[in-house]
Amino acid sequence: MRLLRGIGKALGTVLLLFAIAVLLTGMSPIYSFRKPAPFSGPDIFNPYSALDTALGWKRANFHTHTRVTGPLPWNECQVWPEPTWAVYEKLGYDILTFSNHNEITRHPWDSTLQVNVYEQGCSPFKFHKLVFGSRKVKHWDPLLPLLASQKQWELERLARGSDFIQINHPYRTIGLSKKHLEKISGYEIMELDTSVSTENEYWDWALSAGHYSFGLANDDIHKPNVSFRTGIRCNFLQTPSGRYGDLRNTLLSGCYYAMRVPDYGDGNWEEKIRRNREGLPQVKDIGLKGQTVYLKLSHKADSIRVNGQNHATLALAFQTDSLSYTFRATDPYVRFTAFFPDGEVIYSNPFARYDASWQVTPLDDAPEKVNWLLTLLWNLGLLALVSICLSFLLKLFKR
Repeated sequence: MRLLRGIGKALGTVLLLFAIAVLLTGMSPIYSFRKPAPFSGPDIFNPYSALDTALGWKRANFHTHTRVTGPLPWNECQVWPEPTWAVYEKLGYDILTFSNHNEITRHPWDSTLQVNVYEQGCSPFKFHKLVFGSRKVKHWDPLLPLLASQKQWELERLARGSDFIQINHPYRTIGLSKKHLEKISGYEIMELDTSVSTENEYWDWALSAGHYSFGLANDDIHKPNVSFRTGIRCNFLQTPSGRYGDLRNTLLSGCYYAMRVPDYGDGNWEEKIRRNREGLPQVKDIGLKGQTVYLKLSHKADSIRVNGQNHATLALAFQTDSLSYTFRATDPYVRFTAFFPDGEVIYSNPFARYDASWQVTPLDDAPEKVNWLLTLLWNLGLLALVSICLSFLLKLFKR
């Protein structure tokens, strides 16, 4: 009986401590979010305005986990940065950034290629973010970010002292609903194609609400020796180099496209390497002429689709290597997706309406308004619950 009481006491202690941690980390401002508003304005933002077809593309992965210093049980990956880079180099990658959880990883051999980026977040709900350009890691994270306001506070807090933020793996983020994506802002990049779907409808939820972001598709690699997890999502950038200054300028201007790549060879690494280095479909030309957007590919696609407001299909063409679409007055934005016979998929960044007289891009950097009354009530309520948990904890120890 004493053993059972001891187990019950220990279990109760753990649950109460966890509840206290959830409540304390859940404290945040409560926002009166702006109503969703489609993109508007007399101009159309062209993310490919700086495209130089003679320059070519550099292939990159930005979401890369490796072994870090410290005991192995705390590592999500057993492979160090240098051998991880060697795998991607064989596959034809030009750029690889190391984005370990809550640690800024040093470039293994060339300090000029150092990119200060880390994956922030320890929540079991997996509301994780890539934080670029920060000198130090910010560890504070709501354990259970149930509210859109908690997510907004996280983004605003991380933005201070960093250059830009990517929202990671939206498909696998519990609670990142359509309603939340219609509200939150303060990020510049959305991670694409992070599950079995190629639709990226969550991207369109945010875009349709007027929250512009660029799109990157990344491996989120943890096991670079596993073929079907490695080199299957990537990005092609028009950047002079892999140095951070060049990468930052390119990632914030939009002259890149994301891509899904099959696991060529189904585990045969020689075939996988050969197919990755020889003849991947590419974007040959993409841009805007007047009110018309156009896409030209190196290979014939099974289909090319133009998506727009509310994930609607605005145009669809089959067995072709090119497609153009003229903006209608009712189109806030459009983006291309191209599907190829062997399973490759290419995603363009969105073309969107804006006012070039006062905006460089349509990126949404306007602050959300804090509702101070609700903020006070919310946080006082959490503190009251913390007090209740502490009283139960004290009673438990007095038994």
